[in-house]
Amino acid sequence: MFGTNKPKIITDEDIIEEILTRGVEKVYPNKAAFKEVLMSGKEIRLYYGIDPTGSTLHLGHLVQLLKLRKFQDLGHEVIILIGDFTAQIGDPTDKQATRKPLTHQQVLENAKGYKKQISKILDLGKSNIRFVHNEKWTNKLTPEDLLELASHFTVSNLLTRDMFQERIKAGREVYVHEFLYPIFQAYDAVTMEVDLQIGGNDQMFNMLAGRDLMKRKKNKEMFVLTTKLLIDPTGKKMGKTEDNMITLNDSANDMFGKVMSWPDSMISLGFEMVTNISDEEIKSIQSEFETGKSNPKEYKITLAKEIVKICHGKEAAQKAAETFINTFSKGEFPEDAQIINVSKEEKIMDILVEKKVVESKSEFRRLVEAGAVSDYPDKKINDPNETVGEGERKIKIGKKTFVVLKSS
Repeated sequence: MFGTNKPKIITDEDIIEEILTRGVEKVYPNKAAFKEVLMSGKEIRLYYGIDPTGSTLHLGHLVQLLKLRKFQDLGHEVIILIGDFTAQIGDPTDKQATRKPLTHQQVLENAKGYKKQISKILDLGKSNIRFVHNEKWTNKLTPEDLLELASHFTVSNLLTRDMFQERIKAGREVYVHEFLYPIFQAYDAVTMEVDLQIGGNDQMFNMLAGRDLMKRKKNKEMFVLTTKLLIDPTGKKMGKTEDNMITLNDSANDMFGKVMSWPDSMISLGFEMVTNISDEEIKSIQSEFETGKSNPKEYKITLAKEIVKICHGKEAAQKAAETFINTFSKGEFPEDAQIINVSKEEKIMDILVEKKVVESKSEFRRLVEAGAVSDYPDKKINDPNETVGEGERKIKIGKKTFVVLKSS
């Protein structure tokens, strides 16, 4: 349970207004009703659920964690729910195929480092935060309990989910256990008797299921706050599934470099979603960016520094910026470049594809044809089938990727 020395509830209207607007897609049932509750000084209990389908959190989670930190600083009770039961089902949201099932042991192994990663954003030393696991109560449900729980949902409603409709049209299967996912997530909210659930707008269906179940079983109003998604220009989420992930475990230099690889169109959204700079500063940056007053690269450097500062601190952010500028602006070979031990007979292409430095052999051939692969500093590699050979080779791919191949 929470400690007895709880912080005072803060009702600063400017802070509350920012929480309910910045990066927010929608508040259910409406923003005005929820703002009234927050302004009343009432302490609320809110939660954010994370299914441990991977061993590290990423910037998509950072969006929610920064929002949670704002609520924590206002004095409200924050619950981080580790979905060690629901992760075994697999959230079907946005999935065109059934997720690969995970064992409970795999899920727990994935979640081992979550608390440490979350501690970079939330203050775990305060009394108004706790971590819970939904396996604790879900596995206690009897068959009779499950029947009663399922009786609050209809097949027609569950089938309205976009991803299910798309699968049906494509002739793909929808499995019964996938139907159960929103039901169990709804049960989480009811079990914890929360006042608010936070999640990305892709979780809207699941969270509204919890809101409906709370009304039916507890006769209680539960608010739902959905945030915008951190997406690339193609509309894909920045996350594990889309292979464009920046993790909270990435080093300061890696994190900085990955942000710098973002397209310019993501700059404004990045400032809004995953930084702590003020709305006034963001508006100024957006205005200058849109009018072309400054080089977009300068804004991106500022964005990367802000993100790294949250996860690694101000000093690490400054050093990462200096490393990036020295490496990629001045052409210096980075000291922390990946070192790969190989045999001299191996093809450079095969190694780089195997280590996922480049996506595929066809991509490597395209880069070679474009003159984008070289022995550092500028000796072009013209044969995509070239082998490593004797000794050490410093390879540069494009402007931002460096590896060292050491043959034996």
